[in-house]
Amino acid sequence: MITKLAPGDIKRYNWYIWRFFTACICCFVLLVLLTAFGVFGQLPSFRDLENPKSNLASEVISEDKVVLGKYFVQNRSRVNYSQISPNVIHALVATEDNHFYSHSGIDFGRSFTVLLYNLAGHKQGASTITQQLAKNLYSDHATNIFSRILQKMKEWVIAVKLERHYSKQEIITMYLNTVDFGSYNSFGISTAARTYFNTTADKLTPDQAALIIQMVKGTTLYSPIRNPERALSRRNFVLGRMAQEGFLSHDQAEEFKKKPLGLDINPSDHNEGLATYFRAVVKRDIQKIFADKSITKADGTPYDLDRDGLKIYTTINATMQKYAEDAQAEYMRNLQAQFNAHWRGVSRWKTIANFKLLLEQGIHRSDRYKSLKLQGKSNEEIKQDFNTPARMDLFTWKGDIDTVMKPIDSIVYCKMTLRNSLMSMDPATGYIKAWVGGTNFEHFKYDQVKMGTRQVGSTAKPFTYAVAIEHGYSPCLEVPNVPDTIRGYGAPWCPGSPETKPGKLTLFQALAHSQNWITAHMMKLVTPAKVEQLIKKMGITSAVPDYPTICLGVFDASVYDMTGAYSVFANHGVWIEPTCLLRIEDKNGTLLYENKPRKEQAMDEQTAYVMTDMLKDVIAEGTGYRLRGKYGLTNPIGGKTGTTQKNSDGWFIGITPQLVTGVWTGCEDRDIHFRTLALGEGANTALPVFALYMQKVYQDPSLGISRNVDFDPPKGPLTITVDCSAYSQQPNVIPVVNKKPGL
Repeated sequence: MITKLAPGDIKRYNWYIWRFFTACICCFVLLVLLTAFGVFGQLPSFRDLENPKSNLASEVISEDKVVLGKYFVQNRSRVNYSQISPNVIHALVATEDNHFYSHSGIDFGRSFTVLLYNLAGHKQGASTITQQLAKNLYSDHATNIFSRILQKMKEWVIAVKLERHYSKQEIITMYLNTVDFGSYNSFGISTAARTYFNTTADKLTPDQAALIIQMVKGTTLYSPIRNPERALSRRNFVLGRMAQEGFLSHDQAEEFKKKPLGLDINPSDHNEGLATYFRAVVKRDIQKIFADKSITKADGTPYDLDRDGLKIYTTINATMQKYAEDAQAEYMRNLQAQFNAHWRGVSRWKTIANFKLLLEQGIHRSDRYKSLKLQGKSNEEIKQDFNTPARMDLFTWKGDIDTVMKPIDSIVYCKMTLRNSLMSMDPATGYIKAWVGGTNFEHFKYDQVKMGTRQVGSTAKPFTYAVAIEHGYSPCLEVPNVPDTIRGYGAPWCPGSPETKPGKLTLFQALAHSQNWITAHMMKLVTPAKVEQLIKKMGITSAVPDYPTICLGVFDASVYDMTGAYSVFANHGVWIEPTCLLRIEDKNGTLLYENKPRKEQAMDEQTAYVMTDMLKDVIAEGTGYRLRGKYGLTNPIGGKTGTTQKNSDGWFIGITPQLVTGVWTGCEDRDIHFRTLALGEGANTALPVFALYMQKVYQDPSLGISRNVDFDPPKGPLTITVDCSAYSQQPNVIPVVNKKPGL
């Protein structure tokens, strides 16, 4: 039974309905006003709007303007409007906010009709681009419907403020710089373009732009990596919307729809890209510089390299860095094969000293052990775990392998894996051009260029000869190659000399053939204190004892320090602090720090020039001859090989007028090494990496490193005889150099 309402009742009900709607509108207006006045939480100030917060990645930039890598929590780079392809903007406006250029931040008509649009097949969200930007910049994640309503109020108020203070171009640029584009931590259009298509944001084609923009609706749901078919369908929908809005013709849209996704994945990761070890070391250096020099933001808070979008300008040359990494990979693949074959069938337990102790140390240093300890596992449970096969990701020079093995065996595998590092610098400026801190940053994070030190072996011998030359001994001086015991420094000491050339040798010949007895004899004459003083003046920062054995390199030093020290020979006796960091700017281009390397005249210019001549002899006829014989590097190059006791460390430091490069090779532990000198000497383990690197450098004329440049002679006349056919000495007398030119 239907009861008919009286006219008075209808009026009364209409009045209630209108009062209800009026109350709703009043509540809405009141909510907006309360939100605008900050009752439900502080809104950003005008200053905040001028400097919107976002986690901007800091970029490490090479001298040739290549982004070597980034420091980030969110991998985000900022670009200007002019650096964004119009295709991206058209795709965004067509699908997300087709009234973008006509509204003032809130599209009320669109909000109320969004349901009808979706029913008609035009998939659009209710929020404008400006509202989405407000959410990206300032809103926390809503945990319930009430907080989401308040959040929406804030977004509306902020959106209106954004529209009042920014142009449409600035708003759409900020949006594209802040939005999340899914896989590989890709925040912002610049990172997305590089990640998915290995290109820049200004070069994105309509189909590429559509594929990236379609992910705004769901980074996982429409991921071209995880859900390629769904992403393709959604991309084609975006292309259709671009045609409907007049940004593409119908025929163009149909043509682009036929194209495949065309992905060229280039993920940005802390473990990927060029100069990974270098980037890790520089990050620590910058943090120390900021702390020591009290470099902070305007509000006094410290800079965060992972969030503040700093620009870090370095001396690294991206091309040379690539050549160095390629040279390492090319030779170390071969050397590791030699090493594996050398140890095949040989018991490590019986042959390697302290092998059990080394394994125990490896276990205790491993992440697996630390994790098990945190879980409260007993030593017996940990031992059982390390002897239970598990899935492992192992490094090889042919690529990582996913395998199943006992964790204890993986420790052995890593212990038997050779490590290698290289640093290359310009001796005239101190600028480091290439830095390869290890073989694989993902698996072996310890940097062996600057952070690690190892015994330097015979690469220390030139320091003793340099002191001798500086104190008046001629490089043409002939010295009997016989044992000479040094006393007065504790127990008497006389080195062994495994490859001895009989008779008398000049200092030229003694250094070229790395003769221990003559080197020790010269140490005896000039005294260890003088050699130690020179080593320190040449930039070696590690401990160097005032003891005769330093003439044979029985002290530890880094590749960084040793390469810097050898640059003194090529730079007229001047030591320049090896420099990799030029300057740091904030995200607005304001200079925060500029590096000024230290300089010191470490030795006489004439001594330095004579030493380059002696080091050239090492290559011409000595232990570094394979540079000429095998690798064909016949241009002016000096250098010195180094091999430490039991072949634990292999070194080669090469000098040219324009580049000084140090290379070290060895295992993590000194007790693990080649068992023969023929395989373990620096000429076999380190020199070839230098040779391959220099071949690549010389073959690239764009680098300006010429084969035809020789070392510059001193400014004044050379007063030290380097032509031994013109040199004479009285019998049984060790003379001081005749200072008359030509003698």
